[in-house]
Amino acid sequence: MDGDLQNDPADIPKLLAKLDEGYDLVSGWRKDRQDHPIKRNFLSRVANGLISRTTGVHLHDYGCSLKAYRREVLEGIALYGEMHRFIPVYAYWNGARIAEVPVMHYARQDGVSNYGLERVVKVVLDLGVVLFLHRYAQKPIYVFGLCGLFSWAVGSLATVAAVLYKILGEKSFIQTPLPLIAVAMFFTGAVCFLLGLAVIPRNPGHL
Repeated sequence: MDGDLQNDPADIPKLLAKLDEGYDLVSGWRKDRQDHPIKRNFLSRVANGLISRTTGVHLHDYGCSLKAYRREVLEGIALYGEMHRFIPVYAYWNGARIAEVPVMHYARQDGVSNYGLERVVKVVLDLGVVLFLHRYAQKPIYVFGLCGLFSWAVGSLATVAAVLYKILGEKSFIQTPLPLIAVAMFFTGAVCFLLGLAVIPRNPGHL
């Protein structure tokens, strides 16, 4: 739970009781959230809706840190930055049963919140990483291979253009950048295919 005194420790037994019903992770829901209506609440609803829609894990309040987990749910998950908010997503994708419980929330008494539009940007970027690893962790060739094919296509066109330019324009290869573009694109394509053959851990929490 957060250390800013906006959560109520008295809600912890409610979360533990829900775990006893057979759930693996119980997330708090600040149903009556006592924060700024636009700067905090509205932006939070936007972020929660985006995460729920794109991941398929529907929670009202991903940002609520008041959560209860079974130990095995967290084992093997390495997080960085703002990734803690995606723990329910990792757990669900790994077969965990998830529940959500309304909890109390109090207005901030001390300190200043660092939450703002830049936080939403970070959430969106982290969400992109999570979705990428989930969809392509075992098949990176689908992404890097496509980039490699595109690079080789550009390199082939540059090669053809250089040859035609040589024949029809009566200029040597060193007088145009096309040969350099062709070589660069062929090497880029090769690197992309090698990256596509890399093995990435299945668990998206291993970041």
